Amino acid sequence: MSMDELIAAARVNKAWPFQEAQRLLKRYPDGAKSDGSPILFETGYGPSGLPHIGTFQEVLRTTLVRRAFEAMIGARPEDGRTRLVAFSDDMDGLRKVPDNVPNHDMLASHLGKPLSRIPDPFDAGHESFAAHNNAMLRAFLDRFGFEYEFVASNDMYNSGRFDDALRQVLRTNQDILDIMLPTLREERRQTYSPILPISPVSGRVLQVPVEVVDAEAGTVRFTDEDGSDVEQSALGGMSKLQWKVDWAMRWYALGVDYEMYGKDLTDSGVQSGRIVKALGGRKPEGLIYEMFLDENGEKISKSKGNGLSIEEWLTYGSEESLGFYIFPNPKSAKQLHVGVIPRAVDDYWAFRERIAEQDLDKKLGNPAWNLLRAKGGWHADEAPGEGESLPVTYGLLLNLASVLGTQATPEALEDYLRSYLGEVDIRPELARLIHCAINYTRDFIVPTLSKRAPAANEAAALRALDAELATAPADIAAEELQTIVYEIGKREEFGFESLRDWFRGLYETLLGSEQGPRMGSFIALYGVENSRKLIGEALARA
Repeated sequence: MSMDELIAAARVNKAWPFQEAQRLLKRYPDGAKSDGSPILFETGYGPSGLPHIGTFQEVLRTTLVRRAFEAMIGARPEDGRTRLVAFSDDMDGLRKVPDNVPNHDMLASHLGKPLSRIPDPFDAGHESFAAHNNAMLRAFLDRFGFEYEFVASNDMYNSGRFDDALRQVLRTNQDILDIMLPTLREERRQTYSPILPISPVSGRVLQVPVEVVDAEAGTVRFTDEDGSDVEQSALGGMSKLQWKVDWAMRWYALGVDYEMYGKDLTDSGVQSGRIVKALGGRKPEGLIYEMFLDENGEKISKSKGNGLSIEEWLTYGSEESLGFYIFPNPKSAKQLHVGVIPRAVDDYWAFRERIAEQDLDKKLGNPAWNLLRAKGGWHADEAPGEGESLPVTYGLLLNLASVLGTQATPEALEDYLRSYLGEVDIRPELARLIHCAINYTRDFIVPTLSKRAPAANEAAALRALDAELATAPADIAAEELQTIVYEIGKREEFGFESLRDWFRGLYETLLGSEQGPRMGSFIALYGVENSRKLIGEALARA
């Protein structure tokens, strides 16, 4: 693939990352800013809690758009023509004590203070609560190999790097009030100020009316919690901004060109867009993505605990499968629960296998192609593992593990695989999925298994299948076994209305589930003699 071919294909591709990147290209037709600075992509993180799937999906999706844009302008990651900033809003005041952290009483005594100025409740050696969670964020992003620059609000405010932007907020204080006050309840209007001073006495972020004394000097006046009148600087970490104003100021100060956000922040995005314009800046490009739902179709809430954590997904599936599940249309809500994992794993590998035979336009729309290049960029002609496939599906591993039950160990599954495939090396990806399959089977399949007795016609068909297997050669291929199963199901004497009824009978009587694998592949993997034992056990229940 030549650079010219890639650029031409990327600029017309219909996959959503390229559609988003095309909007950026309209903003910068030459692929660069007039001052030569990099195109800046940003993601935001609130460090009052630990990173979660929402954090992962936002960084992943933004990275996909970034790589698509680089493809359109022929830039390599090492060229420095784009940047991705992971921004932590750690100057935000602590509003309530989280349920999932220790030392509640200590945290309660610091309510209202910036997260970056509260001791670490985990006693893990970090200088603050925010520093602990920021370290978790960086470790979280590094775990998945994201390329990013970490920027903390605390550092930007305290170092004075936000001071020029803060002066601009003070200069346009009334314009910002004119934007925000009509959107607030009457009671809130009485105390609302774009600038939140930090009390010199208590160290808390104050929600009080603020008078701008001298915008150029950065001086403001307000009434402190103890009733005293205070005149102090708003610069150098002595204040922070209201959320929507802070977001807009960040866009203005950093020159953010692209940031996506969830549907729940739609109104914030509108108001912050108006504020950044008042500051003299420009709202970034970006899409508004839909939220995750649980298996009942209800919005996932951290407080309700009805979501699925990164750790839970990686217990039962691979990180690539998580990226694959997240990849499709971000504007559609997705149910996020353990039941979606097996199909996501198998679909990822199916798409990955197709890459080698696809033309360039199809590759650009292939989720696996995008995910392989999210970490290293588009320019590698062959990403590591591109076009590879697994010798068995994850679904088949689950069925094998469920039949083995308590005897399902990594060693046992690997022995079956070697018997099925010959002496092959168990690649790391396959070894990882073997562990995941055992975990998933133990927690979600075995407790629900219920092998029913076969009906009379099913029992007759099972006897016929057993007779065929009794004469089958030891090295019979999976496809030949599949043909045998098919032919028995089509025989009129057994009275199946469709092959679907025959296969459902096999799954429910032999495996104890309503769905199952290609039976030829399963019999070949589990072994002919072991499969005959399953049939014998089913017939004994008839």
